[in-house]
Amino acid sequence: QVQLVESGGGLVQPGGSLTLSCATSGNKFRFSLMGWYRQAPGKQRELVTTITTSGSTHYVDSVKGRFTISRDNAKNTVYLQMNSLKAEDTAVYYCHARLAATDYWGQGAQVIVSS
Repeated sequence: QVQLVESGGGLVQPGGSLTLSCATSGNKFRFSLMGWYRQAPGKQRELVTTITTSGSTHYVDSVKGRFTISRDNAKNTVYLQMNSLKAEDTAVYYCHARLAATDYWGQGAQVIVSS
């Protein structure tokens, strides 16, 4: 059974930084695509960033230049370095992974940006 577990969320002041990690288990194959989504209160879940096995990345415009996604293929782990955080980045962040046309999700990590 494939499982994704996020860690690293929390409360941070505007302008601060946080790093999210997503550890996976139950799968010996490399996920073809990994990424992060977020859902702010009262809003739909939105794509934040993705990364392929080869390291190609995609970012939503609102986080370009501030967020960096990376992955460790040997560990099937994905990370999200978030810098220059803004109040509008407040959301539950979900790890996503795709394997053979099947999507897997983590339980979510709360990120609150507030002074």
